[in-house]
Amino acid sequence: MRFLVPLSLPLVLAATPLHAATIGGNAGPEHNYVCPHADGQPALECFFDAVQHLYTMCRNVKSIEILEFGYEKSAEGTNGAKTEYCLDKQKQNIERPYRAALKDSLRSKPAVEALRALHERWLSALTGLAWRTGESDADYKARVAKPYEEFTAGIASVRTSIAAAQAPAATVKAAKAKKPDKASKPTTQAKKH
Repeated sequence: MRFLVPLSLPLVLAATPLHAATIGGNAGPEHNYVCPHADGQPALECFFDAVQHLYTMCRNVKSIEILEFGYEKSAEGTNGAKTEYCLDKQKQNIERPYRAALKDSLRSKPAVEALRALHERWLSALTGLAWRTGESDADYKARVAKPYEEFTAGIASVRTSIAAAQAPAATVKAAKAKKPDKASKPTTQAKKH
């Protein structure tokens, strides 16, 4: 029995990874926390996913506080500390995907403006998670669900801006490909003898 333990130790060590898994270009855990539905996709897709995913994270935290303390007391004293921490954390988490998306969209000023507007809308939605005095349960739930529609519209706006910027470049490239080179044109004039 004493001899089995030392013999099995190399097998256990060989089975454990020696480095962190790389997900979406970032070393990290076994899943991508910031943009889990866009893992391995371009920066824009990660940012679009992060906008919705990180908002959902804080919305869920706020819902837990409301369940624990009720609407009226969910922000009193330290009762709202979990949401405040979530807001701060997610603002930090979205920074890298946001900057990468801006960098990828620099060719299109309208796309950059649409990205900035989407980011501002996301920030506004996060700060709007707090319950408002006198708001009914149904009104609160409808209000905190509405940003998803706005996020979808903002994402569509960015996609449209990028497609519009890429269309003229593709047209010019296609035109150049169709135009034959003067050096490669066969001469059509026959020699006279």
